[in-house]
Parts: sequence; C-alpha cells; structure tokens
Amino acid sequence: ERLDDLFDRWRSARRRRQDGPLAALLLVPAVTVLGVFSLFPLGYAAYISLFDVRAGRGPFVGLANYAKALTNPEFWQSVMVTVYYALGTIPVTMLLSFVIASMLFRVGRGRGLFRTLYFLPYVTSVVAAATIWRVILNPDLGFLNAVLDGLGLKPERGPFWLLEPKGVLALVTGGLVPDTVGPSLSLCCIMLFEVWHSLGFMVIIFLAGLTAIPRELEDAARIDGAGWIQTHMRITLPLLSPTILFLAVVSVVKAFQSFSSFYALAGFKGRGPVNSTQNLVVYLYTSFYEYGEWGYGATIATLLSVAIVLLTLAQWRLIGRRTHYS
Repeated sequence: ERLDDLFDRWRSARRRRQDGPLAALLLVPAVTVLGVFSLFPLGYAAYISLFDVRAGRGPFVGLANYAKALTNPEFWQSVMVTVYYALGTIPVTMLLSFVIASMLFRVGRGRGLFRTLYFLPYVTSVVAAATIWRVILNPDLGFLNAVLDGLGLKPERGPFWLLEPKGVLALVTGGLVPDTVGPSLSLCCIMLFEVWHSLGFMVIIFLAGLTAIPRELEDAARIDGAGWIQTHMRITLPLLSPTILFLAVVSVVKAFQSFSSFYALAGFKGRGPVNSTQNLVVYLYTSFYEYGEWGYGATIATLLSVAIVLLTLAQWRLIGRRTHYS
C-alpha cells in the first residue's frame, strides 16, 4: 500500500508538471489583457502622481500632490459627495430590489414580463435616460413642477431640483440645519435616478439567488409555525448571504466610480458654489481636462483606487464572516 501511495503521488506530480506549461499558455491572453489595460495604467498613474505634470512633462515632486489633495477642501467635499451618494443609493436599492424580487418570485403568470419591465432601465443608455429625467426635473417647463403646480403644492420659487445646491435637510427644516450638512437636493435627484436605473440589475440577481434556495426549507419553517418575517430572517437572508455580499461589493465599487449619471444630470463641474454634485470621479475629470493637472489628477485616481481596495477588503472581512455557502 505504501508503494502504491508513492506511485500515485509520483503520477500526480508528473501530471501537474505536464499540465503546467499548458495552463500557463492558456493564461497568457487573460494576463496580457489584464496587465495592459488594468495593471499598467494603475501603475503608471501612481508613477506620474509623483510629478508635477501639467499637459506635458514636469519635475519630480514626491508626495507633494498627495499632501495637496489631503489638505484641499474641494477634495474632501468631493469625498463627502461620494459617501453621501453611496449611503443614499446602495441600502435603498438593495432593500427595494429584495422586496420586489420576493414578490416576483411568487408571481405565477407574467413573471418574465415583469422581469423585463424592471430590467429595462438598467439596459437603457444612462445619457438617454438622464436626458429624459432632466426634462422631467426642469424647474421652468418640467413635468414634475407642472404636476405640483396643478395640485397646488408648488412654492413660489422652485423647486429647482437639479439646480438646487442647498442641503435637503436645510430645505426640509426651513434653514434650521446648515446648507452644508447632508446631501444637496440636486444630489438627491441623482441618487433617485441611480436607484431607478440600478434596481433592475439587483432584482434579477436576487431572483437568481431565491431560485437556488430549496423550497423545502421554507415549507418546513412554515409548518413549524414561522411567519413571513421569521422565515426570511432565519432562512432566506442567511442563504442569500453570498448574493448580498456580491451585490454589496459590486455596488460600492460602482458608487465610487460613478461618473455618467453625475455628468449627464448635473453637468461638467457640479452645481452650486460648494460643488454639491461633484464626486471624486468628476473632480478627477476636471483636474485632468479642465485644469490640465495630470499629476494631481493621477493622485486623485490613485487615492480612489486605494480607497476602493480597502473598502472591498473591509466588506470581505465583515460581511464574509456572515456569509453561508451551503
């Protein structure tokens, strides 16, 4: 038996040595694409962030660009806008999509039609959809203000929606809360657009996760007297934890990289004197293309990449412990 074990190990090692060159050959295309279009640009951005590059070559400045960013109020304002955007879109979208997916899962007829209807906004061009939203939210000729006017709810001035830089908390409380506290009304409009646009994707993913859960477990829980809430809390959500982890990681990365919705709805540099809709990516864009500060823009890109990696690792650490794969 010992000789047989040694022989089996030798055959396995020999097979691995023979398969190694083939595996390396098959990995070459993927590694090449990843290196050329991901790793090299990221490394080059980190490299030029050490130089004062302004639309050309510049002198080496070390960490001066990082010190400039970390002491720049406009940078921290864009960080707060990004954080507000993530906190205002991810939990709401996940909760709504889970509720809708749970209801669609129990629909017998027309399930495919409803899936298509909810998924249509996600496959629609962001620019095309944002153009329609800008027309609806137009403060002068927009459909929403016309409806409010017809119902007698429209104030004398406004609402200006996408053009309003004041904080939504200040507007709701009548000025008791400072304008700079909380997201602006224009940012909230962008959040609402993002929730509407991303809802269909999460609904489809949740439906796939619900389909993979054995129905016998929920039936057994109901027989034991568990209600709808207990069944979802004790069985459905724990078994959906891999799906929730996936959506959380993807949504955070998407929220911190969001650009199209901000650019299409709020314009080039954000609205208002405090840049209330200028997130990190829009701030990076203006640094590159408006001011021509390539080194400083690369610094913002590097800091954003590091932040996304750290947030992803934190999610894997915190949510991954509560994830059940069986």
